[in-house]
Amino acid sequence: MINLDENKSMIIDITSDLHSNYPFLQGGGDLLIIAGDLTSSDREKEYDDFWRWASYQDYKKVIVIAGNHDNFLQKNPDYFKDSGDNFIYLCDSGYEFEGLKIWGSPWIKKFKGINPKCCAFTVDTDEELAEKWKLIPDDTNILITHSPPHGILDKIKPRIPPRIDAMLHVGSDSLLSRVADIKPILHCFGHTHEGYLMLDPRDDGYKDTIYVNASYVNENYEPVNPPIRVVL
Repeated sequence: MINLDENKSMIIDITSDLHSNYPFLQGGGDLLIIAGDLTSSDREKEYDDFWRWASYQDYKKVIVIAGNHDNFLQKNPDYFKDSGDNFIYLCDSGYEFEGLKIWGSPWIKKFKGINPKCCAFTVDTDEELAEKWKLIPDDTNILITHSPPHGILDKIKPRIPPRIDAMLHVGSDSLLSRVADIKPILHCFGHTHEGYLMLDPRDDGYKDTIYVNASYVNENYEPVNPPIRVVL
C-alpha cells in the first residue's frame, strides 16, 4: 500500500446500481465512484441524463464503470470518450489520481435466471472472469468492479424456484483471489443489491482492504441505500 499524506484526507463517495435513480450526495469531495448499472431501460437518453447529473456533482473526479444492465455501453465503448475533464469512464482500464492508481472492470459471471436483456459484460465461467482480473495491475490502490468477490458482501436471496430461506453467495472466487494478491486500499462494487455495506478493517486497527458494496437500490429495486463515504 502507498502512504497517503498524513496531513491531508481524501474524501471518496461511492454508489452503484442506480438504475436511473440519482442519490443525494453529502456535499462533494475528491472522488465520486459509481460502480455500474447506470440506467433502468438502457436507452441513450438515460445515459445522457446520467452524465449530466454525474458531471454536475462537486467532486474533483467522477469515476464510472458499467454493469450487466449497461448493454448500450458495451455496444458503444467510446460513448463517454469526450465527457469532460472531471468524468472518467473505465472499462478494463486505469486512471491515476493524486498518487492513487485506480482500475475499473465491469465483468460478472452469468447466473441462473439472469434477464437475457441484462447480459452486458458477462461471461459463463469464473475461469473466464479470471482472465479479466489478470488485467488488473499489481500496484492498483483502488479497485472498482461490478462483481463482488466471493464471500464478501455478495449474498442474494434466491430468485428462482425452489426458493429457500438461506442466502446464496454469488461473488467471484477468482476475484477474491486476485484482490488477496493485490491488496488494494479500497475495493468497491455493487451488483448484489442485498449486500449493501462497508467492511472497514481500520475499525479494528488493521490495514487490510476496505470493501464497499454500494448498491443504491435494494433487492426490490427501491432506491433506499445512501452513498457510502470512505475517508482515506
